[in-house]
Amino acid sequence: MLKAIKKRRSVREYLPKEVEKEKLDEILKAAMFAPTAHHSRSWEFVVVKDKNIREKLSRATAWAGFAKTAPIILVLCSKEDPFWVENCSIAAENIYLEATNQGLGTCFIQVNRQMIKIEGKNSEDYIRALLKIPKGVRVLCLMPLGYPAEKKGEHEDSEFDTKKIHHDKW
Repeated sequence: MLKAIKKRRSVREYLPKEVEKEKLDEILKAAMFAPTAHHSRSWEFVVVKDKNIREKLSRATAWAGFAKTAPIILVLCSKEDPFWVENCSIAAENIYLEATNQGLGTCFIQVNRQMIKIEGKNSEDYIRALLKIPKGVRVLCLMPLGYPAEKKGEHEDSEFDTKKIHHDKW
């Protein structure tokens, strides 16, 4: 597992190559195997392949512009409950790791705290309206998914910093 974790990088440039259904299915399985508070399984996933919708999603935040080049954008949502952010975040990490395992790349594009006005809406409301997401469902992030345009190096063991570890007390 540590090998996949060390290989995981945020990818912002993608090859114009479709993602195979089998690989997408494995990534979605990994997301749904993520733990959730009280086993609520509150998350939902919108798989966006339509080029026009991906283009519109790429305008949802100041940092999402690159997402339109990915063949798929995963939109991580959840029924609103006290743990929805944590539940979706854990699923997002599983998506990162399984995408890496499948030779694909992704990046976490935060949505829920973005207050950039688009068409008179904040980012989350813009996405909710665009994708017809029902009331009571929150949007945490966008995760573009595709084959990386460039190979990035792995994380190095030198990034392991024992000064960040505290035992029994700070």
